[in-house]
Amino acid sequence: MSNVYYKSTRDDSLHLTASQAILQGLSRDGGLFVPDHMPRLSVSPKELVSCGYREVAYLVMKEFLTDFTEEELRTCIDRAYDEKFDTPEIAPLVQKGDAWFLELFHGSTIAFKDMALSILPHLMITSARKNGITNDIVILTATSGDTGKAALAGFDSVEGTRIVVFYPKDGVSPIQKRQMVTQPGKNTKVIGIHGNFDDAQNGVKAMFGDRALEKELAEAGFQFSSANSINIGRLVPQVAYYVWSYVRLLAEGAISEGDPINVVVPTGNFGNILAAYYAKNMGLPIAKLICASNENKVLFDFFRTGTYDRNREFVLTSSPSMDILISSNLERLIWLVAGESAEKNSAFMRSLAETGVYTLPEESREKLSDFAGYYTDEAGTAESIRDTYRECGYVIDPHTAVAAHVYRQYRKETGDATPTVIASTASPYKFTHSVMTAIDPKYDGVEDFALIDELEKLSGVAVPRAVEEIRSAPVVHKDTCEINEMQASVKEFLGIQ
Repeated sequence: MSNVYYKSTRDDSLHLTASQAILQGLSRDGGLFVPDHMPRLSVSPKELVSCGYREVAYLVMKEFLTDFTEEELRTCIDRAYDEKFDTPEIAPLVQKGDAWFLELFHGSTIAFKDMALSILPHLMITSARKNGITNDIVILTATSGDTGKAALAGFDSVEGTRIVVFYPKDGVSPIQKRQMVTQPGKNTKVIGIHGNFDDAQNGVKAMFGDRALEKELAEAGFQFSSANSINIGRLVPQVAYYVWSYVRLLAEGAISEGDPINVVVPTGNFGNILAAYYAKNMGLPIAKLICASNENKVLFDFFRTGTYDRNREFVLTSSPSMDILISSNLERLIWLVAGESAEKNSAFMRSLAETGVYTLPEESREKLSDFAGYYTDEAGTAESIRDTYRECGYVIDPHTAVAAHVYRQYRKETGDATPTVIASTASPYKFTHSVMTAIDPKYDGVEDFALIDELEKLSGVAVPRAVEEIRSAPVVHKDTCEINEMQASVKEFLGIQ
């Protein structure tokens, strides 16, 4: 096994170990860390059929995190994927209709972000020890809904860490907001901003790139890191569950060794579908990666035209974790299709920052053939929730519904009947109003929390512990700020004047 090192998408000269890249989060030049070569799976999926999720995760992650010892990595995995998940499979794969749904929402915050954010704190603390770090690590994160709570839960009371989460005050579901603002822990801070997710993300990136702020923090005994999917320590664990889904299809007899599958991923920040692309590049037989967008269809337009253009109206939808116009993780794909050239990628990113637009040359566009971009509107999302329930008795959340509707479009348009996995990214309990009114309009006007028990009756699925806990939990975090006050809010929390 050759060691994997990490460089920046904007600086070819960097040569960091996995633990160094995890600690830093975002490169100082504003770029994202990428492996210097794509490792391959050391075992065939068929050899993994009798393995549990933890073993599959280890065999995938060890190929990327090569400076972690086997004991270090297995300890991180065992601590992450434990009883906080409410199913022994960690990520069950269930067949409904003509697709397989990979349920990624059985963790402590009932969203797919748990799959990576349960392990990131352990990877980060291990990385700090490996690199002799004595400063407290300040996790700085922007969220469009799910990352925030999953990060807060992961880092709650973890010694040597603080965590600050910014979210769009009016841009998340009531249950998503309630999950965050009731989060206990002396090392946690949640702040609503008067703006959208992209404003929050840009504010966080600006703080990462502020050298004066970095110096000020260091003098006070702190250093920033990120829990967003820009952190390679979040992306790598996501690769594992796509390998797991293929292994489960083999175990179910749905495919034979080497058979191709398609993957449909509801996509906003592009991290989840990028993880599937990394799995494909490790040797997993994924034929087509179907990128499912909501009405903020910047990625749909990109895959259809080769032009990324964020200059458009920002739409608040029933799938808020996808309400994003700047898909940060796409930069990792752009770097790849630009010939792994930091110079070319940097030019695209400068154009995006200055004009809101960049266009790939034809030779780069040709390298995107593994992807297909589709989108659906709000009516299609609701229709997908309703039809899936009526046809299969299966209740899905709005993000998964976007993917399911897109899959029907794709199959109708192409006739492609390749076995397909849909990434089911959140529990319907996070979006009770959108889900219940899609199934039956009589629920319109009923408050989200009042619909929880109705959803339990309808779905036959018990109310998750994560939802029960927040019904009566006190609100701990009440702060809001303007976009230009984000840095001051962080310094106040850290006690830096």
